[in-house]
Amino acid sequence: KAGEAAPDFELETDGGGSLRLSDLRGKRVILFFYPKDDTPGCTVEACGFRDSQARFEASDAVVLGISPDGVTSHDKFRDKFDLNFPLLADPGHAIAEAYGVWGKKKMYGREYEGVSRTTFLIGSDGSVERVYEKVKPKNHPEEILEYLAAAQ
Repeated sequence: KAGEAAPDFELETDGGGSLRLSDLRGKRVILFFYPKDDTPGCTVEACGFRDSQARFEASDAVVLGISPDGVTSHDKFRDKFDLNFPLLADPGHAIAEAYGVWGKKKMYGREYEGVSRTTFLIGSDGSVERVYEKVKPKNHPEEILEYLAAAQ
């Protein structure tokens, strides 16, 4: 929730590195949880962040994508769409659970567990500044950029 400390984590990234959230203190972090690499909605959302990367950097914000997919899947997704920000692998969905975005979903009458498309804007102090739930992939990066512009 907004105002709470963002749960810290260290996860593997595409390309085989690792990233610790607390190492990014001093910058705003846009942490977007998405269900699956290379699916229609997730691709639209990720490409929107890719295309807006320079504007996020100008706002001193770092974009991070996170899903339950593994590093190999992330590498393919990154390369296929020329993504220019880290993709974090959460295959055991522990971080999704810590952020409260893992749970029951329903599609075509079938119930299953998965990630709810949610974005957390984490302030430079490491606390959650804003939560975007039930994100619509198409205009989501622009929505965050408008908030960042108004907040300055």
